[in-house]
Amino acid sequence: MRIGRSEADPADGTLIGQSNVAAELAELAQRNGWTASPAFHTGDRVWSHGEVHDLAARTTSALIDLGVRPGDRVMVAHGDGIAWVAAFLGAARLGATVVPVNPELTAADHAFMAEDCQASLVVAEDRTADRFDGVPCLTGDRLLGLAAGAAPGPVARVTGATALYAQYTSGTTGAPKAALHRHADLALYHRAAGQGVVGIRHDDVTLSVSKLFFAYGLGNALVFPLFSGSSAVLLGDRPGPAQIEEAVGRHGVTVLYAVPSAYANVAAECDGASFASVRLAVSAGEALNETLAARARDLLAAPVLDQLGSTEAGHAFCSNTFDSDEPGTIGRPLAGYELQIRDDDGGPVADGEGELWVRGGSVMAGYLNRPEQTARTLVDGWLRTGDRAERLPGGAYVHRGRRDDLEMVGGITMSPVEVERVLAEHPAVAEVVVAVVADERGASKLRAFVVPAVPDPDPARVEEELIALARRRLAPFKVPRSVELCRALPRTHTGKLRRFAVRNGNW
Repeated sequence: MRIGRSEADPADGTLIGQSNVAAELAELAQRNGWTASPAFHTGDRVWSHGEVHDLAARTTSALIDLGVRPGDRVMVAHGDGIAWVAAFLGAARLGATVVPVNPELTAADHAFMAEDCQASLVVAEDRTADRFDGVPCLTGDRLLGLAAGAAPGPVARVTGATALYAQYTSGTTGAPKAALHRHADLALYHRAAGQGVVGIRHDDVTLSVSKLFFAYGLGNALVFPLFSGSSAVLLGDRPGPAQIEEAVGRHGVTVLYAVPSAYANVAAECDGASFASVRLAVSAGEALNETLAARARDLLAAPVLDQLGSTEAGHAFCSNTFDSDEPGTIGRPLAGYELQIRDDDGGPVADGEGELWVRGGSVMAGYLNRPEQTARTLVDGWLRTGDRAERLPGGAYVHRGRRDDLEMVGGITMSPVEVERVLAEHPAVAEVVVAVVADERGASKLRAFVVPAVPDPDPARVEEELIALARRRLAPFKVPRSVELCRALPRTHTGKLRRFAVRNGNW
């Protein structure tokens, strides 16, 4: 296992990342006088750093009373809010492993993950709490109620190498797998991206459109505020442009994180004057084209920094920064990470395009219970990202798409194969491929390209029926937004589907 270096707290030089990170963060807030400073804004409530860490300590006791022990796994299938934060930090103090998952997944997806990670407890929302048969489950509100009446719990003695959380990511078959990260990793995210990219400050107010359940949002809205004494706005639902605009104006947001699709919609529907407080914005999760980036910069009157990260690396490892922004690129390697371009055989490429490999302290320990997939992805301390990239002569990198068949939808990695299997069941479908394409605003949307099985089908009816089928069977983010009929799909001379051509529409 490759363990990252510890991080020195800039305020007093104390090492962070050597033991229980939840306890270290509580001590950091106390030492630096942040206990009365805002940490999280949830609706009309402002939670101070001191209140958050006190709640986490009490949540530890509640979890112990519920039977959770060090090394157990606590699955959190809940929207962003103080219950999510309390569950994460409370379990971390206890020495349990947190398994954050998308609360909008289907019941089948949730059941698979709960069984796969062998969850000892699930924290869910009211509407989904009855779907976890055989696993103890309670709502976030119930957990907070138990914590309110509990005494502060003990801090488990762990090292920086101890498992802290396991975050699910998709595979080429569509079967999710969980990347294991350690207590030490959070400090590395903060050093590389919190400090290195945005220069996060004590008076910053963050809004991450991307949610806490996946890597980008976890760093943006939990790690960086707790390590810097700043605050974050937590919105329970996935916000649309109007909600983003309202939250920015209401809370005076200074640092905005989103995916390109969100920036496209904000640029199309919002008034730039509402974003006057924003000093910096960051984009990740999908490719950010230069036209959209320029529109977003004009609206926000602030830099929009493109970056690349992954669930396996924990957060960003290559990014533009406030001090060095090169539009059209994903910037340069961040502090603590090395990048290489390699060919299909894994050999280094001096010039040109190839697969991007990364090495750094926060690279996952491995996939939970997936030794073969771990061995294919982690090679001699290097992570195969599955991204194709090109290193420019000046040292910046350009992202050239995915090596595998995964797509990025709203910043979430998903396999189109799962969607295609569902749509292929429809009698009007002979062949189908699903890909992310840009709409008229430049926002990335999932589209199904269908070769019809019947002559002269009604395109509107086929689209309506296929989207309805997908909605019944799949999580919301996996449902195509549109359907396009075509005579044939692009294939090689051997019959292999050319997904790259589908994405670019050049066939």
